[in-house]
Amino acid sequence: MIIETVLPSPIDDIIIQASDKGVCYVGFYPPNRYSITPLNKVTNVHILQCVAQLREYFAKTRTHFELSLDTKGTAFQQSVWQALCSVPFGKVATYKDIAEQLSNPKAVRAVGAANGKNPISIIVPCHRIIGANKKLTGYAGGLERKQWLLEHEAK
Repeated sequence: MIIETVLPSPIDDIIIQASDKGVCYVGFYPPNRYSITPLNKVTNVHILQCVAQLREYFAKTRTHFELSLDTKGTAFQQSVWQALCSVPFGKVATYKDIAEQLSNPKAVRAVGAANGKNPISIIVPCHRIIGANKKLTGYAGGLERKQWLLEHEAK
């Protein structure tokens, strides 16, 4: 069973969904697919841990996350999402960097597509991936949020 709640944050409300196995969605969309459980009524340990760690992240006392995840995706998508987690807090990488890390330097577009399908924003730091020209490119939460997150981590 999927539990959903909403966490207020400096960059808008964050929707968090989790199963009994782990966190399965962190983002700004979709609108409520599940019945929202008020944050003060949540008992799912994965959501509670995610909320605590996101609060620490926004308070600048956490630079990486340690959560059980329950994500669905192809083997390639999962490998990209795992590679995204290797980009350190406060740093950026390009889609090409990730493709090369996966020993598939021609997969730049596929990496971009998998990055865009990341269901665990912020936790799996897809916001740290930029274009080859060092400019901000796509972010499911919007480029303004991506810019905010990068600035937050750079300070």
